[in-house]
Amino acid sequence: MIGLGFDTSNYTTSAAWFDGSQGGSRGRLLEVKEGALGLRQSDSLFQHVKQLPFVVNELMGNDNLDISAVGASTRPRSVEGSYMPCFLAGASAGRVLAGVLQVPFYSFSHQEGHIAAAAWSAGRMDLLDRLHLAWHLSGGTTELLLVEPVPEGGVNAMRIGGSDDLSAGQLIDRAGVRLGFSFPAGKTLDVLSQKAEKKAPFPVKVRNLTFSLSGVENQINALIESGGSGETVAYFVLNTIARAVETATKQAMIAYPGLPLLCSGGVSANSFIRRVLLPYGAIFAAPDYARDNAMGVAVLTCRRWNTEHHVS
Repeated sequence: MIGLGFDTSNYTTSAAWFDGSQGGSRGRLLEVKEGALGLRQSDSLFQHVKQLPFVVNELMGNDNLDISAVGASTRPRSVEGSYMPCFLAGASAGRVLAGVLQVPFYSFSHQEGHIAAAAWSAGRMDLLDRLHLAWHLSGGTTELLLVEPVPEGGVNAMRIGGSDDLSAGQLIDRAGVRLGFSFPAGKTLDVLSQKAEKKAPFPVKVRNLTFSLSGVENQINALIESGGSGETVAYFVLNTIARAVETATKQAMIAYPGLPLLCSGGVSANSFIRRVLLPYGAIFAAPDYARDNAMGVAVLTCRRWNTEHHVS
């Protein structure tokens, strides 16, 4: 059985296949104008429509894959009202292809895809069948989740904490663009921070697993305006985010003792995040599958088909 998945997020056009143990994935970043902090939804959707045929051709190559089901991320999260037009591109392509092939089409959330991709790439598919904690740290999301399996072969992710305003990725990108770097700026700031003199993080208060990052942005702007070097700013931003995430993790370990912790999303690949969470036994997505990708959707598509057909 081979499941084909599509994910058209606000940052990346991607497609992947999965056969139950291995798979293939291809993706292309969307183009963002110099100095901009992202894309309008109409621009994202337009770019996805243009890029999808090329991404699929790159994925398939000369292989004749016997596709049994098609899946797509159709919304950011599995909660009422969660919607972004950019996901229409992958959902539409998936439904059309499923109709042509006369195979089932399955709908998932972008967040579910991140969790599945992290579990698979970390060699911990068992997490998809048990209760666990998960961080989803990305350009648009900073959420601490309680994840449980569902009978259909997917997962249910309930938000229990995280940032209640800016996401970690937004804070990083805003600082990076202010420093003159291209969007997204995560990798650039991570490398730059390694050359900095250590600077204490801003003391972010964490209550009931939840924190606010908007005040940190004011501190960053003040640091830049006072002449702080790029290296110092990068270290300050990443160190502050990492310490807030660590504190929330400590609280979660007390509130939910004994549960494993999975980390997904592009920001989870940051060296600061990894450094502070590894002592808590955190399980990380492989870097290529931490950022936006369709592999998790392909994994969930395969699992859903196997469940419906009683394949173990």
